[in-house]
Amino acid sequence: MMNNVAAFWLANLVCDAIGQLSLKAASRAAGTDEGSSHWKKLAQSPWLWIGLAAFALEYIFWLSFLALVPLGMGLFVGSANVVCVMIGGRLLFDEKLTPMRLAAMGIIVAGIAMVGWGTL
Repeated sequence: MMNNVAAFWLANLVCDAIGQLSLKAASRAAGTDEGSSHWKKLAQSPWLWIGLAAFALEYIFWLSFLALVPLGMGLFVGSANVVCVMIGGRLLFDEKLTPMRLAAMGIIVAGIAMVGWGTL
């Protein structure tokens, strides 16, 4: 069962990161037009559809993961997605990782580690 838990969690993590980063790419590709022009460009972006497909898969993996772990643990471990998306934003979109954001990531990682150890 532990292998299934890890597999569902990792699949959820990957799909969430792909979804978030794809939607960011779609919004950047659509530019800053206003009104229907913006939405038309957005709808034509393959990144939008990749992001939505990734979120659909993530939903399935997340439900499968939550079926195997206590909700409290699932929510804490699920917060690892924030770390992945922040790192992805830095690598793909040159977003800033300020000292405050790095500290927040450290706190998230420490919390995940403590929750994980509590299940051993």
